[in-house]
Amino acid sequence: MTDVPFDPLDLAVMGHAVAMIAEEMGTVLERGALSPNIRERRDASSALFDAKGRMVAQAAHIPVHLGAMPESVRAVRARDPEPGDLFILNDPNHGGSHLPDLTMVEAIGHGGDVVGYASVRAHHADVGGMSPGSMPQGATELVQEGLILPPVRLARGAETNHDVLEIILSNVRTGAERRGDLAAQRGACAAGAAGWRALLEREGAARLDAATSALLDYAERRARARLREIGDVAGAAEDMLEGDGASDTPVPLRVALTVCDGALTLDFTGSSPRVRGNVNAPLAVTRSASLFVLRSLLDDDVPTNDGIARPIGIVTPDDCVLNAKWPSAVAAGNVETSQRVTDLLFAAFADAGVPVPAQGQGTMNNITFGGEGWTFYETLGGGQGASAKGPGPSAVHVGMSNTRNTPIESLERSYPIVIDEYAVRRGSGGAGANRGGDGIVRRYHVLERCTVTLLTERRARAPRGAMGGADALAGRNSLNGSPLPAKCRVELQAGDVVAIETPGGGGWGKR
Repeated sequence: MTDVPFDPLDLAVMGHAVAMIAEEMGTVLERGALSPNIRERRDASSALFDAKGRMVAQAAHIPVHLGAMPESVRAVRARDPEPGDLFILNDPNHGGSHLPDLTMVEAIGHGGDVVGYASVRAHHADVGGMSPGSMPQGATELVQEGLILPPVRLARGAETNHDVLEIILSNVRTGAERRGDLAAQRGACAAGAAGWRALLEREGAARLDAATSALLDYAERRARARLREIGDVAGAAEDMLEGDGASDTPVPLRVALTVCDGALTLDFTGSSPRVRGNVNAPLAVTRSASLFVLRSLLDDDVPTNDGIARPIGIVTPDDCVLNAKWPSAVAAGNVETSQRVTDLLFAAFADAGVPVPAQGQGTMNNITFGGEGWTFYETLGGGQGASAKGPGPSAVHVGMSNTRNTPIESLERSYPIVIDEYAVRRGSGGAGANRGGDGIVRRYHVLERCTVTLLTERRARAPRGAMGGADALAGRNSLNGSPLPAKCRVELQAGDVVAIETPGGGGWGKR
């Protein structure tokens, strides 16, 4: 740690300054994007890094990106960027999470030096692969899921590498939309770079560097203080995924948790080896879930930066489902396995005697439609688990997702889909002294032939209640009233109706 050369007020001002630059990046992205998934749902994250590659601030966007974006910047720094270089990547083996998440990283130049990095990660509605939307059920290797991009230069300063851009656009189903979303990401990175340079010019290099270190040290101190408040404890938990997408065989996940003298160790030994389907998760995704759980135990005023990660040690078997390597398919690992890891860690904390809420819906309810010349992707909210403090909220994204649902008007204007019903799924939350939140019902009426892909969880194993509270209702998927599996890909005809009923949250305490 470094000595803090700031009084608390100065440090708070600097913390808000860097955080607002990251928030501004997100605003630029949302206003400039073409796809509803980024413009309306805000399925994206933005962050600022110093010249050493340390994450200084992340906007309050997507938790699953929290621990993964630093890996992207680390991969870019390994390519020896020049000031002003703009990189793009999505390779899970080189800093990515899953292929639809295209990440841009700009090496911020000032005075001929790289003084920091602006990074934006956004989920694109298609990046090629075997299925429209690039979230294929049944994929068994990464190359089936879409175009794979290691860190490559998309631009040198203002000079775009049009060869790379054309390769990307030639391998997707919706080139015009992708071009617009990539331009919006580039604008967001430029906004972050401009904000960082302005802060550097105002404060000076020495003071900004000291402030960066002080902010990271402060977040670390707050995280360690919270862990010391919990005390020296140990807990364990086991959970499972409802199949890997290639089969229905459950995929076990295990963790042993230890808190000792302000440090948190998470040992995932005993979790499944990597599987044939695409619920494998890169280590960066497992790290993101671990950071999210610790962050949720901290007060709201703790800044979100790399300091929070310092007290955490993670142990995983080599090439297990939570540390997947090439050529593992990973599309669902980012969205569904991350959710189960979150549930697993909260259960381990509960086993250690730490008060935590009942389980939330535990899934992102991924649904992707694709037809001739169009693709649409969204995740759906559900119920949050209740806690000692009160009932769980209904119809919200839970855990590793922090997006919105696509507004009906935007969806129907953009795609050949009509929403027949969009409502709270009343009674789906678990009963208890405090009731769990309810899920939602969303019925999609397609107007032309297309494909639908579902990657969902908590259809067989309902979210659990806590302290005597009742379990929630599990989710349900159906086509024209007939059940659909949790993970499937189905060819639809005009007039078909796909219904998604999302899980509720568990109840807390006996009534």
